Amino acid sequence: MELLWSRLEGQDGHTVAYKLLAKLAGDPLPEIARTPREKPYFPDRDLHFSISHTSHHAFCCLSSQNIGIDAEECDRRINTSMTRFLSPRELTRYESASDKQACLLRLWVLKESYAKLTGRGLGNYLKNTDFDPNDPRIQIIDGCYVAVLTEGE
Repeated sequence: MELLWSRLEGQDGHTVAYKLLAKLAGDPLPEIARTPREKPYFPDRDLHFSISHTSHHAFCCLSSQNIGIDAEECDRRINTSMTRFLSPRELTRYESASDKQACLLRLWVLKESYAKLTGRGLGNYLKNTDFDPNDPRIQIIDGCYVAVLTEGE
């Protein structure tokens, strides 16, 4: 798995993310197709990719396995109503966390990266996950929580 990131520096997040993808997959980019669930992929290569962007950063990962990435700024304040997307076990972890905002952000990047991995989007199944905010697949990169999930993990 390869991962690149960049600060946006006034540019659009999608634009920067696709520039990162071109660095990883080659410029010009190979043809990008979409699955029936709209998950992008390279049909002519055995490569999968995922992109994410925040208000200040863009991230891109490339892998021979199906992959999903999500990132959130560590200092982002999110509404605690987001807890409605937590499963009962995740809600218990959140309620016992000393830093509830960090816990919720860490759970959220796992849920979003899973949604991107599966191509399922952010549907009602999110309440059926069982993520741990201390999951080692979460990294902190330049002030962002970044979760990368691959098929079979």
